[in-house]
Amino acid sequence: MIYVILAAVIFAGEYLLKNKMDAKGEEGPKKTLLHGKITLWKYHNHGAFRNLGEKRGILVPILSVVLSLALTIVFVISLGTKGTPLLRAGLTLLLGGAYSNTYDRLKRKYVVDYFSIKCKNKWINELVFNVSDFCIMIGALVACLAVK
Repeated sequence: MIYVILAAVIFAGEYLLKNKMDAKGEEGPKKTLLHGKITLWKYHNHGAFRNLGEKRGILVPILSVVLSLALTIVFVISLGTKGTPLLRAGLTLLLGGAYSNTYDRLKRKYVVDYFSIKCKNKWINELVFNVSDFCIMIGALVACLAVK
């Protein structure tokens, strides 16, 4: 049950953060934090990673729903299996983030991204993220580590 609650907390927290950022004026950088290491943005991602698939119409939302449903099935199956807490934890992070971004794609028609990280890698500096993105990345890594 704790896994379902955690996924719901991720979704609800992101819902609130995204609504707050989406309500702030026009798109673009808004504020820097941690001596310029983090920039808060308002950015509408109309595709997937780096707007990939932006011009594919309904394909990205459909793919998002299908993958979220497939993850949900794997998650439900894992709940009935002994000895898979690491897998469940990874799937929980994945689902919380996936549901949040899928909700955005279906409801808003874009995903709200709202921060970037400044580092030495110029390519990473150009990316704008949301917490769901990190939940998806970390959840995928944890789930992969759990499957031997």
